[in-house]
Amino acid sequence: MQMNARIYADHAATTPVRPEVLDAMLPYFVEGGYNASSLHAEGRRARTALDNARAEIAGIIGAKPSEVIFTAGGSEANSLAIFGVTRARRKDGAHMISAPVEHHAVLHPLERLAEDGFDVTFLAVDDQGQVSASAFEGAIRPGTILASIMLANNEIGTLQPIAQLARHARERDVTFHTDAVQCPAYLPIHVGELGVDLLSISAHKFYGPKGVGLLFVREGTPVVAQTLGGSQEFAKRAGTENVAGIVGMARALSLAQSERETVSARISELRQRFENGLLEKVADVRINGHAAPRLANNSNVSFAGIPADAMVMRLDLEGAAVSTGSACAAGALEPSHVVAALGLPERWQRSAVRFSFGRTTSAKDIDRLVALVAQVAAELRTFSAQNA
Repeated sequence: MQMNARIYADHAATTPVRPEVLDAMLPYFVEGGYNASSLHAEGRRARTALDNARAEIAGIIGAKPSEVIFTAGGSEANSLAIFGVTRARRKDGAHMISAPVEHHAVLHPLERLAEDGFDVTFLAVDDQGQVSASAFEGAIRPGTILASIMLANNEIGTLQPIAQLARHARERDVTFHTDAVQCPAYLPIHVGELGVDLLSISAHKFYGPKGVGLLFVREGTPVVAQTLGGSQEFAKRAGTENVAGIVGMARALSLAQSERETVSARISELRQRFENGLLEKVADVRINGHAAPRLANNSNVSFAGIPADAMVMRLDLEGAAVSTGSACAAGALEPSHVVAALGLPERWQRSAVRFSFGRTTSAKDIDRLVALVAQVAAELRTFSAQNA
């Protein structure tokens, strides 16, 4: 990377499509771009590509092809899981369990259901953002029908003990969903080992195309379709399938999982280099979630006395792309709901910035970024002191 090139440190928001993925997709925009539900030869070719992609993805995550439901992304997958299960199991109860650090694609559907008379228990997290397995087990009661706890947090990277939580849920007949959108590039995604009933992922988080994702639905899990019209996706999600996007997602997932261990180890080293540099060069900083298991590429840092949006905008002007947290909440002036849930003083909440690295991040990028952050932090603090 040239010295005057921008530094992209927002891979948790989205990743660029890999060339290999684009190459796999291109035929299905042109000569192969037909409707997979059509019975003619062109449609059958599209159906074959769709079926092959579904089988490839199912093999990677340890599922049956019939358990893979394609969606338009992670948000739709989460909504299908939450609304689909609660509608299917309404006769069994109206209680759900989640956590306050979930992505808004989970929190907002739960809030909508609460408005409709459902009861939601939000489990407190510790100062690293983790849910207690014993607290989860204790929250299950008669009438609990669904739990949704994310595998890895999108803002601070903290991992949750999903296999243990899912086991408690299974023992009490609670359907268990996990949002695993941030994970495929860095963690093994095997639904059998996790023990979950439903799992969401989105292709653009692991160098695939935007606008395509999936929901794993374990065989026998009750889910009512939320998008109606046709019988596509085993009658769980109507609409003409995005064949090009699905083919691209399959290719991206295969590459991500095959390279996962090597890439994770390298990026983890870069993350440590970044955090060590910040702790050495910038005063009064806090690494959020650092004491818990977390994603290799995630570094969420609070800079006391510096508003997060000011840091993000100044770094952007200096040539570095970072974020205050979820890209879906960009523009919000409130502190990050994730960092707030950690129970930290407000000075840490309002100054939290997410740095997230990727497969193209280099050591030179890290060193330049540390220098830029140190420069910007000093300038913003000086400005604040002069205008106090």
